[in-house]
Amino acid sequence: MSNQATIDNNIPRPTVGDSYAHGWKQFMKYFLELFLISIVLILVMAPFGGMSAITNGHGPAIMFLMFFLQLFVLAYALLFVGPLDYGASFAFLKGVRNEKVEIKDMFSGFENYLNVVLANLLSGFLIGIGFFFLIVPGIIVACRLAFVRFLVIDRQLDPIEAIKASWRMTKGHGWKIFLMGLLAIPIVIAGLICLGIGVIFSSMWIRCAFASIYYSVSQDYPVGQELKASS
Repeated sequence: MSNQATIDNNIPRPTVGDSYAHGWKQFMKYFLELFLISIVLILVMAPFGGMSAITNGHGPAIMFLMFFLQLFVLAYALLFVGPLDYGASFAFLKGVRNEKVEIKDMFSGFENYLNVVLANLLSGFLIGIGFFFLIVPGIIVACRLAFVRFLVIDRQLDPIEAIKASWRMTKGHGWKIFLMGLLAIPIVIAGLICLGIGVIFSSMWIRCAFASIYYSVSQDYPVGQELKASS
């Protein structure tokens, strides 16, 4: 699997504007590949809607069925959709680094499967705990763990290492990641206005933007260097 590359000499600065600008440029350059990956991801997530419709009802039988379907949905999301989503993030990262993007990249999450599943579970749990103890801590944790998905795939870190490294790497950049998340809201709304299908393109641009800020910050942590920085 490819690690951090320096093919692209036009490395964006770790700012909100540069991340979205670089993300847009690379989004357009690798549009077809990233669009197909996004469509596949949407299709594998489609069963969630169908299962929700099935469980709309009352009575002991329906409640019993709903319980097991919800367990299945949880397992499906964690064990199948999660690795695909991590793999898709890696494909977008390759795009912003000017590396060749291939459809098979979205399956790279299965190459480091156990670490991907555990990292997804652990980071989600920590963010959930943060939101449980008021909204602000949850937002802070979510921003500081924004690089976990990239570190597990790109640097092959285990879940604990990825969480620690993301926390160190995002020091001083957390507020930028938060602003990027805020900016994503009107971008998604604009996509909804465009007959709904624009949401796909909005999400692609947002993914490229977040991959761009990781790409930019990761330049201070060359491959082979342990991600040790003052925390």
